[in-house]
Amino acid sequence: MASSLAQQLAQVAAKSKTSLDAKTLKASHAKSLIFEPRAAAGQTFPEIYNICHEGFEELCRLDARFSHYGATLFSEQSQEADRTQMSADDNAALDKRIEAFLHLVGSRLRLMPAIKAVEWLIRRFRIHEFNTAALLTTFLPYHTIPAFVTLLSILPSNIPLEYRFLDPYARSLTAPPRAAIVQQATNRPAFLSLISEYMLKSCRAKQEYPGLVSFWGGIMAEAVNGMLDKMRSGRKSIQMQNDHALVQQIGPVLSESLVLKDVPGLQIASYMIVTILASKASLEDNALTAFMDQLVLGWTNDTFRPGLVCLSILSQYRSAKQLSGRVAKAVLKVPDFVPTLREISQAYRVDRLANGLALALVERLSKKGDVRSLPLINALLEDKFLEETQIKVVYKSLLVAAHKIGDEVDQDGRVRKELGSTLVDLSQAGGELGSAIRATIEEVDFNIEELELRLETAIRPKLAIESPDEDAAGDMDVDIPQVQESFEAAFEKASKLPTPKTSCLSPEPVDLFDELSAFFLSATANETDLQLFDEAPVLSRSSAPAKSFYLSFYMRIWSGHFPSLAKAAALDRVKTRLKEEDCATKDFQAVVPYCIVALSDPAKRVRRAAADLLVVLGQQFTVAPKPTRSVWASKDIYGKASSGLAALEFDAMNTLVNSVLLPSLEESVLHEDHVSAIIISSLEGSGDAKDDKKQHISRSTRLAILKFLCSHVEATPLISVKLRLLKPLNQVKSISGTSRTDLLLPVLRWWAQLPGSESKLLADREFIDEGAVNASFTNVVVANNADGLDLFFNLLKEQQVAARTNLVESIFARIQKMWPSMKEETQLSAAQTLFELSQVSPEASPEQTSVSAEAADVLRKVELPTDVLLEFLDSIQDEVKIATEPPANKRRRVSTADRPRDILQGNEFKATLSKITFVLELVQEANPERRTDLLPSLFTTLSDLQQLRTLVGAELGYLQNLVLSSLLAMIPAYQKDKALKIDPSAGYGDILASCIQKSSSPTVINAALLLVASLARAAPDVVLNSVMPIFTFMGSSVLKQADDYSAHVVNQTVKEVIPPLVETFRKNPRTLLSSTAQLLSSFVTAYDHIPSPRKQDLFLSLVQNLGPEDFLFAVLAMFVDKYGATDNMVSFTTQLLGSFPVETQLQTLIKFLDLTADIFKPKPTLSKTLLGRNETADWDSTKISAKQLALLPHLLSNRRLKKDINALAEIDDMESSKIRELYATLLESLLALATTVKAKKPLHNRCGDALANLLNLLSISEFIKSVEALLDRPNVELRQKVLRSLEARIDRENNTDPKTRAALLAFLPQLTAVIRESNDMNYKHTAVTCVDKIAEKYGKKDLEAVAAAASTIAGDHCLGQESESLRIMALLCLASLVDVLQDGIVPVLPVAIPKALGYMAQSLQGETPNAPLHNAACAFMTALAQHIPYMISGAYLDQLLTCANASAAANLDAESHDNLFQCLEFLAKLVEPKTLFVALERNWAKAYQSGVPALAQHLRVLGIALDKHSKSTVAKNVSTLSAIFTQAMDLRRQLATEGEKTEVKLSELEDVERTVNDCALKMIYKLNDAAFRPIFSELVEWSTSKLSKQDVAGKTLRQLSVYGFFQTFFSNLKSIVTSYASYISEGAAKVLTTADLKDTAQRELWKRVLGTLAQCFEHDQDGFWQAPAHFSTVAPVLVEQFLRAGTVDAMEELVPAVVELAAAADSKEHHKELNGSLLKHLRSEQAAVRLAVVNCQQALTERLGEEWLASLPEMLPYISELQDDDDEVVERENRRWIVGIEEALGESLDSMLQ
Repeated sequence: MASSLAQQLAQVAAKSKTSLDAKTLKASHAKSLIFEPRAAAGQTFPEIYNICHEGFEELCRLDARFSHYGATLFSEQSQEADRTQMSADDNAALDKRIEAFLHLVGSRLRLMPAIKAVEWLIRRFRIHEFNTAALLTTFLPYHTIPAFVTLLSILPSNIPLEYRFLDPYARSLTAPPRAAIVQQATNRPAFLSLISEYMLKSCRAKQEYPGLVSFWGGIMAEAVNGMLDKMRSGRKSIQMQNDHALVQQIGPVLSESLVLKDVPGLQIASYMIVTILASKASLEDNALTAFMDQLVLGWTNDTFRPGLVCLSILSQYRSAKQLSGRVAKAVLKVPDFVPTLREISQAYRVDRLANGLALALVERLSKKGDVRSLPLINALLEDKFLEETQIKVVYKSLLVAAHKIGDEVDQDGRVRKELGSTLVDLSQAGGELGSAIRATIEEVDFNIEELELRLETAIRPKLAIESPDEDAAGDMDVDIPQVQESFEAAFEKASKLPTPKTSCLSPEPVDLFDELSAFFLSATANETDLQLFDEAPVLSRSSAPAKSFYLSFYMRIWSGHFPSLAKAAALDRVKTRLKEEDCATKDFQAVVPYCIVALSDPAKRVRRAAADLLVVLGQQFTVAPKPTRSVWASKDIYGKASSGLAALEFDAMNTLVNSVLLPSLEESVLHEDHVSAIIISSLEGSGDAKDDKKQHISRSTRLAILKFLCSHVEATPLISVKLRLLKPLNQVKSISGTSRTDLLLPVLRWWAQLPGSESKLLADREFIDEGAVNASFTNVVVANNADGLDLFFNLLKEQQVAARTNLVESIFARIQKMWPSMKEETQLSAAQTLFELSQVSPEASPEQTSVSAEAADVLRKVELPTDVLLEFLDSIQDEVKIATEPPANKRRRVSTADRPRDILQGNEFKATLSKITFVLELVQEANPERRTDLLPSLFTTLSDLQQLRTLVGAELGYLQNLVLSSLLAMIPAYQKDKALKIDPSAGYGDILASCIQKSSSPTVINAALLLVASLARAAPDVVLNSVMPIFTFMGSSVLKQADDYSAHVVNQTVKEVIPPLVETFRKNPRTLLSSTAQLLSSFVTAYDHIPSPRKQDLFLSLVQNLGPEDFLFAVLAMFVDKYGATDNMVSFTTQLLGSFPVETQLQTLIKFLDLTADIFKPKPTLSKTLLGRNETADWDSTKISAKQLALLPHLLSNRRLKKDINALAEIDDMESSKIRELYATLLESLLALATTVKAKKPLHNRCGDALANLLNLLSISEFIKSVEALLDRPNVELRQKVLRSLEARIDRENNTDPKTRAALLAFLPQLTAVIRESNDMNYKHTAVTCVDKIAEKYGKKDLEAVAAAASTIAGDHCLGQESESLRIMALLCLASLVDVLQDGIVPVLPVAIPKALGYMAQSLQGETPNAPLHNAACAFMTALAQHIPYMISGAYLDQLLTCANASAAANLDAESHDNLFQCLEFLAKLVEPKTLFVALERNWAKAYQSGVPALAQHLRVLGIALDKHSKSTVAKNVSTLSAIFTQAMDLRRQLATEGEKTEVKLSELEDVERTVNDCALKMIYKLNDAAFRPIFSELVEWSTSKLSKQDVAGKTLRQLSVYGFFQTFFSNLKSIVTSYASYISEGAAKVLTTADLKDTAQRELWKRVLGTLAQCFEHDQDGFWQAPAHFSTVAPVLVEQFLRAGTVDAMEELVPAVVELAAAADSKEHHKELNGSLLKHLRSEQAAVRLAVVNCQQALTERLGEEWLASLPEMLPYISELQDDDDEVVERENRRWIVGIEEALGESLDSMLQ
């Protein structure tokens, strides 16, 4: 166990970055970003520096900021720097420089120069060890590039804790995914702080780059999001703590990043992070406010927009209060804040931002008087950023600010002035903003009027104060302070004004009123000033009861557009004056209507003052009138118009005031509309009897009150008074027969007759919307008032009125509103007038055109009676007749060709078309489904339009479509109500057919077709007689349309028309198909033109509506006949067929086959009808049927059909029985058709394809069930076809399906019964084939059934029959059964094997062998040899080998030979070896007698057996094998003995001998030396001693074969068997010596002996031939053979043997002896001998070199002699020998030969 000191030392060593270990230092030096470790380990620092400094120099050229590092990190001295030797301070300074460099180089790490520079820091300063965190942080944004992976590979094992998550990626050398970095940042705050600090440092040093910013922003955003998700808690307190902790963690980073103005990308990234934080964390307002302050503190022009988005989002998560002053101040500095905010509001909510900002700006305005805030506040309110409640809050804050602002903030009053102007502008705003602000003014709990006056912003009507000398454009807000500079002076001036004589309510303009109203407004703020003004002489207060000016002035004030304070003050002044005694004698009833006006004022204060005034008036009417009491101002209040005033009697006035108005004063004060409701209720006499404040008012009183109020409406010049009085009066229809129209029609006439500019001026002067005035005045007309309607229509015809668009719109709006209340005769009259107004000529003025458009619009919007529509339709029919029939006097002069052109060019015709169009549009829009009475007229109109279209020559599609759509809407009513009838004799069907055929508009055609479809459903008799032309036309037109609507039209037409049509045809079933042939043909012909997406659905609908049972097959046949069986057509028809149930599909296929069969009849009927060939000359049955049969296989291969038919078949019920029956019928029909077309091969093949697909439809079990009935038929041919079908089906079945297996095995007994019982050989053959296939696939699952079948097949009923084909099939089947049954078939074999071998022998008899029978027998025997080889032995084996010999000699094809040899091969491998070898030996003679092919086959079997069996097996049978080889090697002699009896070629014999030698070698390889040596010895002895001495030729031939084997033996076994040469050396020498070279056989033997010896010499590695005994036996004999050089080619056979002998006998003595013998022959008299020896010397010199030339001195005399030899060839070869010697010795022989 290690001591504590050792442990401490180990820890120190682990943490240390220095090492004394050489291997460690080398490994550290090999760490490189660029180079492989091996290359890096061998580099020196100067080499590294040179490479890396190049990169640094390139960096300097890219960025000059790198240059100063050239004196430190990249200086020449840096090569000597060693961090391990530096002090701590030096290392710290170096770390700072390195980190600064890394910050700067980070943006260029994708460039090779940057990588080279970093490489230097790694190799020299080991920054990957000392500055690991800084290096990794620099590379982290590039974590996906290969350089980062390389960096990971060189990192030390103890990397910083923050980067430990990279360990797995460093080990696997893979780049870390972004998700891993995000996860680390989420879970490790230290890591997030590290990369954030790195980011901020780079930004402070201005060394950031976009990649770093985007990387940090993305990681930070995802990490913050992840941390927020991780910190989720169900407890609010814990959640707040977590959020607070997160803000404390990342807040400082965001605080700094938000204000780094030089890095806009970083700011935007920070905005994103702050947004995530605000949206997912529950931050308090102070935190959000802090973020907002920092945000605006740092935003720039580049970041303003995203900053504003962030600000808006933060505001949404902040409570609805004002923003901080810093934000408000920053926003004021932004020039385009509002447009940018408006743009942002399209994508984000900005209401809280706008609200908080507005409140902050208001606060800034009130405390600092910063008027720059007002335009921005105004814009925020007007641009609809705020909701209604927020608008109210902001406006209230403005009002509060206006109260707070004093002189200390606003010394010169400028702020208050502008604030007041803003408040006034906002209060007068329109729309929702104005409504909200005015509601706010009503809701405030302080005096708004006093505020207005305090702000010196008197809100008065903005009438241009007429002055001839000055512009009228001055602002009242500017004028008022001038008046108020000295009210006393102003009053002094007003006192001098003359008292006017007219009323202020006179229609004539009163110039004094405007000036006095300004004074009054100035005085209202102070009660003293108001009192002083009221007593001004110009008002004549004292004469108020007598004169009208005083009261009328105040009445006009409170009725006009003035401040509420002024209105209330005016009412108070009048109330005070009327209380005085001098007013008691006057009847001030003229004031009452104006009190009603005041009671309907929006200001509650005004309504309260009006109520007080009414109380005073009511007191005056409680006392009975004195005789001297007169009506005040009855003659001059309205000037000349006063004469028309209707005065009220005292009682009536008392009722109005005290019974109607005073009881409801409190309610009227509460709501401005209450007074109108009270007046309406009182005048209509509908007061509540239970209310004791109200009492019954007589009709005469109500009528008097109505007339009184109406007269004031008519007389008053103030539009506002008219409107407020009309508000209740327009709700009173009539009293005692007097309608409001009768009383108020002059008001409407007056207003309508004003020029447009004047009416607009009157409305604008009182700040009233002119449209409201128009609506109110037109409402005086009630329904069914003839005068009112006449006035309306007369006004509309006036040019001046038509120019006032708003008034025209109001009149038509009133007519439309009254329409439901009009009587029918009034509606008819009004409709006719409106119709006339709607039709204007093209030359009409724009004003009249506008009136026409409005009239047409009214007709479209109101519900027109049916009588009106009939009247309109009758009128357009007359128009059509006029347009299409020229006058009689022109008919003779105008040609038909010219008429359309004249008609088209006429304006009258255009007007007619316009009128027709309008009427038909009215009909269409008038809910025609409820107006069935219009149907005849519409059909008549449609017919007329057809005639008009023909004459004009142009398409009137729109008009026709209008008629058709209206008719289409009516038809459902006829379906629902059977009482409604359509006259079949009216010819409506013909009209529609003509419309469809002649129109070129798809819309018209579609509509007409839909109408036909609807009529066919509602009244089929109307259209059925006309549909055939329609369908014919559809095929060439509407079916081509690609739009969805056209598809809907066609589908509806097919759905509604075809069923009743087919029902009509079904009345005569015989002609059903012929009747519909034309219909089907039209659809089929149109197929190409129908858009692809619609084809399937259309024809599916067609067939469904026709009836698929009767028509689907016809459609399929017509399609394939028309277009052929193309891929598209196959796909289409297959899908169409597959859309129907299984039963329908099978019935269709049966009928399809019947139709195809009908083609081949002598007199086709159905096929000619459907396939459209009525002429005999065109009838080509082959071509027509080929198309049908080409489609049939595809129809039968329909996947859905197969799926559905199998699903139904699994359910054993009546339906499945029906399916099986149909299937059997279909199969029978197909088989019958195949028989019919058997002579026509293409058609027959297609029937075969169809049959194959048909067989695959059902599972095999269902197939058998379906065809059982067919198998019981007496027709043998049919039964055979069924079995063939079953046979074909079995081939395709999967052998793993248990149901299929069970069904087929269960069917085996039935098949064996067929084999036993049937006398038809073909039927038996088919049954055997089925048994074969079943047994092959499934037999192993039921061996008993298969064995029974095997017994039957092997018996006399099958295999014993005379039919050759049946025998062949039986043998093949038995072969399969052997494979299945194996040992189970043994009982059958005693019968089967003799027959099989007999048939095999029989097949080889005669001149022409029977190959099929031979092959079948071979197959059976092969199966036996493979599976039960023990059954083939003894006589069976001899018989089989005999047949094999005969087969080899027979003239069979290669396949037959291969089949036989396959059987023999199994025998060779699987039969017991001894039995086989003995049989081969026993049958060798038979093979020999059969010829060379049989011998070759015999030997191949032997070779296979030798290869297969083991060494021990071969050793056990070596004697038998030796006998075989002995016979084989005597073959040559035997053939020679027989002489002419055999015709064996030499080449064939040599092939046999080569085979024998190869087999012998196979045997030898499996024997050891002890076993083979005796055999070899016996063979040598057998070759020489087993024949008589006289049989020299036989002996020679036997030795020739044996030495052929020896040559092969020594050449293959080489040095292993060199010692075996001792057995042949003497014999070989004897052969060489005694051979008679003139004899061909002996000459060949001589060559083989030399070849054998040469092989022995060549492979001698043990010095066998160096032994003198062995050498002396052959050497002299070999040398003596040179004497035969004249008769043999010594160079080919002899010389190689001598050379190999010399090489093997490697000793000087043997060489000297051999050389001496050769030199002797150089002096032979025969030139051939000398030449042969010279050639031998050349070869020896070349092979042995100096070893052979050791005897050169003995050679030289002979060489010298040969130089002068008589033979030139010898002399030349001698010179070559000399050259060879010189090359071997390296010196010349010239000196030696001299």
